[in-house]
Parts: sequence; structure tokens; C-alpha cells
Amino acid sequence: MNTTVFLLLRLGIGVSMFGHGLVRLPKINAFSDWMTGSFAKSMLPLALVRPFSMALPFCEFIIGILLLAGLWTEAALLATAALMLLLLFGTAMVENWEAVPSQLIHLLIVALLIQFISSNTWAVDKAFNN
Repeated sequence: MNTTVFLLLRLGIGVSMFGHGLVRLPKINAFSDWMTGSFAKSMLPLALVRPFSMALPFCEFIIGILLLAGLWTEAALLATAALMLLLLFGTAMVENWEAVPSQLIHLLIVALLIQFISSNTWAVDKAFNN
């Protein structure tokens, strides 16, 4: 993969993750209440949904910063993939089929970035690997 293409895709996923976390953190309680309400009729127990909804914005924010900087990129991409899989599972549990394509696109881009991690040359990681 071209290094410029890799950079643009990494930055795109980084902006998405960072932005999701950034807008949710100031209103984390309202976000958590909305999410737990959305899962009220699902088979997932509130004891799992509530902590996940409180941790999610922090995870998105931190992963976004790491991807934007290109710091610990491979670990950040693996964390993103794991998070996307969890979100896909939750989306299926509440039958929110409209959200699935967006989450799958994120996962596909992340999988491509992991596959072509050697193209991650415009990153803070590069300073540590010389």
C-alpha cells in the first residue's frame, strides 16, 4: 500500500475515533443513559452495558489520539478492531441494522491498515523503529 494512502486511511479512522470520544466525554452520563436505554430490551444485562457505555468514549478518544499521532499504531488498530467487533455485536443485539454498514466499513479499513502496517512510515512510531 502506498504510504500516503496508508496515512490518509489511518488519519480518517483516527479522526472518527477521536471525534466520537471527544463529543461524548463532556456528556458522558447522558451518553451512558442513552446507550443503556437503547439496550433495555436487549438480551445484554445492564451490568455489562453500563460500564461499557462509560468506558467507550475514553477508549475512542485515546485510540483516536494514538492513530492521529501514529503512536503504537498496530496496537491501536487492533484495539479499534476489537472495539468495532464489540460495537457490531451490540448493534446486532438491538437490531440497529442501519449502523452495521458504517461499523463494517470502519472494520474493513482497520483490517487493511493492519495488513499493510509496513506502510506506516509517516508516524511517531517511525522515530522509535530507526
